[in-house]
Amino acid sequence: MRLTDADRHTIQRIVVEELGPSASVRLFGSRLDDAARGGDIDLLVELTEPVEHPAQLSARLSVLIMRAMEGRKTDILLSAPNLSEFPIHRLARQQGMRL
Repeated sequence: MRLTDADRHTIQRIVVEELGPSASVRLFGSRLDDAARGGDIDLLVELTEPVEHPAQLSARLSVLIMRAMEGRKTDILLSAPNLSEFPIHRLARQQGMRL
């Protein structure tokens, strides 16, 4: 995993501050490959409650994390009871690592 302990804690802190302690975060994608270089930060954020404005929430989390991570591009994939599931959600759960 190409995130430091400090990076992981920063991401977790931001998600908990914004969404509460029941939200969970998984890192997936190229940042899991220790041999790779570069790449954005792909995160699956799983929620137990429905989300009213998922696009706004995703954008807000992305900006907050990007600012905290010195501008590293961050993509947020949301999972909540009222949101549609796509194959990328399954892939992120299977291959991702919980932070």
